[in-house]
Amino acid sequence: MASHFYLSIGELADRSGIAQSALRFYEQKGLIFAERTPGNQRRYHSSMLRRISLVRVAQSVGFTLEEITAELAALPMDRVATQKDWQRLAERWQAELTARLARLQSLKDNLTGCIGCGCLSMEKCQLFNPEDSLCAEGKGPRRIAGY
Repeated sequence: MASHFYLSIGELADRSGIAQSALRFYEQKGLIFAERTPGNQRRYHSSMLRRISLVRVAQSVGFTLEEITAELAALPMDRVATQKDWQRLAERWQAELTARLARLQSLKDNLTGCIGCGCLSMEKCQLFNPEDSLCAEGKGPRRIAGY
């Protein structure tokens, strides 16, 4: 089993590539946790590196900090997360990632038509209004008064 150790905020910043101010922000948001020394200095368990990595990867694929915070709340802060803990988190995110991939594929498949449309007609927008019930009333922005 790997040994775990504690890092100062400077060491954690160096190891993670994240600015100290961002680490304090992550801590404030409950994404990571620091213990305090008798001198009130932060000490981060080395397992926080994995949490920080997850935050960065999740942000890079479009998850918001609110979504990430909600998911990380299910992981333990008082012990090293196990493979089973990480697996549960991955399973919860798979459905959302599949839905995001579908939306991206739809955008990719319909981008030329969307750019040409200019969103002046919602008759057949497959991206934002695929089942528009207002299209029977005609073209244009039907929800704006006077149309």
